[in-house]
Amino acid sequence: MAHRIYFSSDELQMSARVLDCTPDENGQFRIILDATLFHPQGGGQPSDAGTIGEANVLRVVQDGDEIVHFADRPVEAGEVVIRVVAEARSLHARLHSAGHLLGYAGEQNGWQAVKGHHWPGEARVVFEAQGNAQALDAAALEQLVNGLTSRSLARRVTEHDGMRMVTFGDLPAYSCGGTHVASTSDIGEIKILKIKEKKGQVSVHYALGQ
Repeated sequence: MAHRIYFSSDELQMSARVLDCTPDENGQFRIILDATLFHPQGGGQPSDAGTIGEANVLRVVQDGDEIVHFADRPVEAGEVVIRVVAEARSLHARLHSAGHLLGYAGEQNGWQAVKGHHWPGEARVVFEAQGNAQALDAAALEQLVNGLTSRSLARRVTEHDGMRMVTFGDLPAYSCGGTHVASTSDIGEIKILKIKEKKGQVSVHYALGQ
């Protein structure tokens, strides 16, 4: 099982060892590394893109205990330099971090976040009512979360009962395996696009300002 360097580091380039590289039925190559900077698709977040040696990483997935990097060409076993595309990583981390702030904002109004989808162009957090939930107002949510971004709250990563917990400043921590910005000020402006209610759940759709 590859060591997940991205759990504790924001580095985008490092040396790793290719343990295995095999072709698959789609003409791509499955690469297993001893350690990786690449976040796999999951937890509501897209996978990172980048390169392993001269090979372009097309997608990264969790397959059981392994992180599998699908590339466009084979890579020989042994030491290799791996690189993550900075622009995509930054956007995904900003969107995921914004989702955490929205989860906290919903809780202040009696709603519990039950699902997050932090993909560019379709980001949303889904809530369920807890007790005396108040109606969510887009303008009020925007004001609350953007107030949190302006406070420059530092990212905090801890462990509880074997789970990786992520939060900012003194906000409540959530179990999460995703990537996040170092400070809430790195998120930028958060815009609430719409709020939809369906089957007892409320979806808050959001985007980031330029």
